[in-house]
Amino acid sequence: MRYLVQTFGCQMNAHDSRRIEEVLDGAGYVVTDDAALADVIVFNTCSVREKAEHKLLSILGTVRPLKEERPSLTVVVAGCVAQQEGERLLSRSAVVDVVLGPDNIAELPGLIASAQAGAPPVARTVFDLDDTRFLVASPRPHDSERGREVTSFVTVMKGCDERCTFCVVPYTRGPERYRASSEIVAEVRAMALGGTREITLLGQTVNSWHEPGTDEAGESAFASLLERIAREVPELARLRYTSPHPRHVTSALVRAHAELPVLPAHVHLPVQSGSNRVLKRMLRRYTREHYVERAHALKSARAGLTLSTDVIVGFPGETRAEFEETLSLVREVGFSAAFAFKYSPRPHTPALKLDDDISEDEKDARLAELFEVVAVGQRAHLASLVGTRAEVLVEGPGKERGAALRYRGRSERHEIVHFDVPEGRDPTGMIVSVSLARANDHSLEGVLDLDVAASLPKASIARATPPKPRSLRRLPTLSEAS
Repeated sequence: MRYLVQTFGCQMNAHDSRRIEEVLDGAGYVVTDDAALADVIVFNTCSVREKAEHKLLSILGTVRPLKEERPSLTVVVAGCVAQQEGERLLSRSAVVDVVLGPDNIAELPGLIASAQAGAPPVARTVFDLDDTRFLVASPRPHDSERGREVTSFVTVMKGCDERCTFCVVPYTRGPERYRASSEIVAEVRAMALGGTREITLLGQTVNSWHEPGTDEAGESAFASLLERIAREVPELARLRYTSPHPRHVTSALVRAHAELPVLPAHVHLPVQSGSNRVLKRMLRRYTREHYVERAHALKSARAGLTLSTDVIVGFPGETRAEFEETLSLVREVGFSAAFAFKYSPRPHTPALKLDDDISEDEKDARLAELFEVVAVGQRAHLASLVGTRAEVLVEGPGKERGAALRYRGRSERHEIVHFDVPEGRDPTGMIVSVSLARANDHSLEGVLDLDVAASLPKASIARATPPKPRSLRRLPTLSEAS
């Protein structure tokens, strides 16, 4: 039995897709990239952006011919759209057999077996509030045809209690539930011993984590977790976390960035707006001044530390002057990258009560203006690094370049770095020192020293050339379906 998983959305969804793969692998299924060969197709969905459910229905329409050709094909919709729509999705699409919420992944093999035995379509979207379970990640074998997993994710919490007025996550992921530090450390250790070099701790507001059963995070709970991982898992090369909430960036967390070498010199810190009035309407519970102070504290804690962020433009009631406050904050903080979006009404969110009074044309114009300000800062940042060296964690190979292979990785500041490696050598999973020679719009190109290149380990036959795509019939993405 073969399965295919298509993932949309955030890193939490990517993590959930890996758990789906592991659950299906454990049940005896085999992965495929070819929809025409799949016995099970899983769409792991995101509902953060506008019309995600409509785009999903468009994708499901492309599956209909496969379903008509092979009625035994089982179609699963998982993730946040599944949680949001529930049984309504079954009535809106005749091709869906299983609707699966994020907390119900462990039940998937049984639900598939029932569907293939002739059971009617079913929706399982029950939060595990009484008995919270976290699916434990397993390191991917080095000889896996899916490639070595140099970086991976470990969840520390589920859900969100922040209740930002624009956000559907509390509805699709439920209230906050926390994982014991002993379980987190044990999973990180297992991943590191299995060959994973970098772990990203995941949570909707990851730095609000605290030990389950205690009342609140306090000043040092999350920082103490980072310190414990650094102390007890020395095999780990890098430890990241996402996404933190600005109001939980404590002095203890800032100190951790100064004192723990395992923490790279980069933090993704969503701001959403530079206007205090808009932040208040968003219910973000911090001010522009607080955000800027925390951003500067993090940058001061570690030489060269960079920040990236999330921004929403065109929130209901946002004036031109308030949008310009966002532009000024972006310039003041100096982000190395930003993910920016137009505001879009989402079901079950408090912002639905506000008048979405900004035209799509104006939102588009503001978004383009913001992107240009971010791009100017990003280009200047990357250009400033040319002529310096970076410690690059190599994630894997890219394109062939004659007698050399192009590899890619991430610097300690999280920039993408491309560089050539002699034929027959494979530095995947290593941290190598690269001389940065050229800045592109969104990445850097570098050169290995000759002695470093000559000392790289020999590639296995399977990794001597970049992996070739196996897909014979590719399914569309959400953006294509729109």
